[in-house]
Amino acid sequence: MFSSPIDASRLETLIQINTLINTNYTDVKMLLTRILESATKLTNGEASSLLLVNPENNKLYFEIALGSKGAEMKRFSLNMGEGIAGWVAERNTSLIVNDVANDERFYSDISKQIGFPTSSILAVPMRVKDRCVGVLEIVNKIDRKPFNQDDLQWLEVFATQAALAVQNAHSFQRVREEVHFLQDQIRHVEGYHTFIGSSKIIQEKLSIAKRVADTTSSVLILGESGVGKELFAEQIHLNSSRAGRPFIRVNCAALPEHLLESELFGHVKGAFTDATADRRGRFEIADGGTIFLDEIGDVPLNLQAKLLRVLQDKVFEKVGSSEPVKVDVRIIAATNKDIEQELAEGRFRHDLYYRLNVLPLYVPPLRERKEDIPELIDFFLKRLNHETKKQIRGFTSSAIEALLSYSWPGNVRELENVVERAVVICGDEYIEPRDLILSTVSSTDDSAYSGKKLKDAVNLFKRHYIQESLEMNNWSQTRTAKVLGIQRTYLSRLVKELQIDKD
Repeated sequence: MFSSPIDASRLETLIQINTLINTNYTDVKMLLTRILESATKLTNGEASSLLLVNPENNKLYFEIALGSKGAEMKRFSLNMGEGIAGWVAERNTSLIVNDVANDERFYSDISKQIGFPTSSILAVPMRVKDRCVGVLEIVNKIDRKPFNQDDLQWLEVFATQAALAVQNAHSFQRVREEVHFLQDQIRHVEGYHTFIGSSKIIQEKLSIAKRVADTTSSVLILGESGVGKELFAEQIHLNSSRAGRPFIRVNCAALPEHLLESELFGHVKGAFTDATADRRGRFEIADGGTIFLDEIGDVPLNLQAKLLRVLQDKVFEKVGSSEPVKVDVRIIAATNKDIEQELAEGRFRHDLYYRLNVLPLYVPPLRERKEDIPELIDFFLKRLNHETKKQIRGFTSSAIEALLSYSWPGNVRELENVVERAVVICGDEYIEPRDLILSTVSSTDDSAYSGKKLKDAVNLFKRHYIQESLEMNNWSQTRTAKVLGIQRTYLSRLVKELQIDKD
């Protein structure tokens, strides 16, 4: 029972918070902030914190901190039993301390480090089924009066609301993550990826892809290695009238010429030494659907002629056969090469280029859409947490800053690898910069060359530039040498001299 009559405005605030709890689980941090703001206002507090107990290590973390030093508070954590909040959490009991200087339970280190004088503290446990899951803490009254039982009773009401919000949000989050994981698994079983990217530029490209999907024309997707060209090809297929038909992928750079032709068009028995039976090619399998030809720039010239015929006449012959096979296939091609240069140097047919490039789509590199990084790392972390059975809650602000300042020569593929390594290495609740394995020299980091002799600076530039080029070309020295305009043997020598290692 309250020691004084219930204030109408306080009651109205409680009703509003209860309504929010019952309707909004999608942004639990906003909801908890609203609860803490109301509790602070109604107890006339100067500053406040909401700490949550991590059951993995039994420590308390400052989830929300309000007041002039709120942002600084969030870098601290408490052991169970440490400080007023730790004492409350350990004993699951509310506490009023109006003279903290003379209370041995008060942990003064935090106040001293952030420069916030503390005279009184009111702290109550947040309980779920009588188990303490966190602590609400109010620091100092604005009017410097002592906290009283009425303040404590009001804060306990808000602590109950906060605990309910946490419980509901965690249940909702677990279900939502499980649904997302299962959806992601279904997509992978079906051969598709989850599309992540809400930046303005990537949404514009996605909008173009969806408009392109309504047509039957060929599409040429351009962009660096690792930007997600295959994901855009999937979106074009999934938004087209062919969505219920096959979507067949072919990496044209992964197979030698004599195998690539058989892979694409199939062969008849006896066509070559190992052809012990007839075999359908990818074009025949894709009949009625879509075929995605990745790394089209690596297709040899003689095969380009056969591809041109399929584009023009929808007809091809299997290897070892002169009988025409007719198919209805939409072609989506992709390359990370400078296709204009390939044309100029005679490595790519002009007529094939014009047939493929009816609807061009350029996918920008990750460095041009860094606002997608937070969403991407959150997606990768949730999936990897599920796979590794870890409970990593996220990235520290300094880790996110490191990820945002990096140039990402390997684009989204490199980002995914960095997150995966960080999850494996991380032994704490949050991923720190030390858990990230990033290239030591960014292409935009001019300070790396400062103070070096010309020869050393040139070698440093060569090392970084060649390593970036190798990463963009999946460490294929043949392709990288072509892109750099040098002999493969010279590139191999540079790799050894400059000690460039894939690992």
